[in-house]
Amino acid sequence: MFALILLHPATFSWTDCTTYPSFMVGWLLLGAAYFLAAGPLRNHFPGSSPVPGRKVALFVASQVVMLLSLQGPLHDLSDYFLFSAHMVQHLLLILIWAPLLLGSLTGWMVEPILRIPGVLPVFRFLTLPLVAFGLTNVIFAFWHFPGPYDLMMQDHAVHITMHLMIMVMGIFMWWPVGSPTPAIPRISPPLQMVYLFVMGIPMMVVAAFIALSSTPLYQWYVEAPRVTGLSPLEDQRLGGVIMWVPGALVIWLAITYVYFRWTQPEVEEDNQRLVSRRRSRAEPAPRISVPRYPGS
Repeated sequence: MFALILLHPATFSWTDCTTYPSFMVGWLLLGAAYFLAAGPLRNHFPGSSPVPGRKVALFVASQVVMLLSLQGPLHDLSDYFLFSAHMVQHLLLILIWAPLLLGSLTGWMVEPILRIPGVLPVFRFLTLPLVAFGLTNVIFAFWHFPGPYDLMMQDHAVHITMHLMIMVMGIFMWWPVGSPTPAIPRISPPLQMVYLFVMGIPMMVVAAFIALSSTPLYQWYVEAPRVTGLSPLEDQRLGGVIMWVPGALVIWLAITYVYFRWTQPEVEEDNQRLVSRRRSRAEPAPRISVPRYPGS
């Protein structure tokens, strides 16, 4: 226990936060790769076309979410002080960052990677709905068992590995819903809604186990300095509730989005029919001229 205490900073600062050069290099390289592909190097990609502004905005948003999650105050709070902050970090990466990044990609950006020998069959397998479901929830549950969790918090290399795993896991999780390429297409909209609904159940079970525990599960946070009025158990329960309620809300918002995306063409078709009917009723009936003959 005393060794764990020594691994924690004595105080927390909102302004004096740890910066990790390895993260910043990777973050900048990812941004440079996207904007080079979308801009100066686009013509080198077969079948490329201008990247819509909406997709560029999604990529910028994903970069902002990644930066706020893995650097700055939230990162320090989650690494050294608050389990609840760590749950916010995980949800941002899995439920926000991953779909934003996936939505920013185009098919012609992804397909050169899939053409590398051996990549396409592996990727197809890992993004099968049942495989993605199992992989996502096994990895998520494993890292929230007390033993692996405390190991991760004590070893920075293990912690980096965990973050990379859940980020890749998030891409696999969202692929059946938001695939950017017909080479590995999305599943049908009704199956997307069922998939998302079922996907959230094991996460909610893990969240309930954490939130309803009567004792602190993670020794790392038991030994952490108290930077809020929350006890270790209260902080743990708050983290479980954050995973439970906002996590479920994001899943249901995604289901709602899929539903409206699915029904949008039918709604537009109905609206066009309605407009056509109104126009036909508003047009005056054509005048029929009857020829007049002399003496008639």
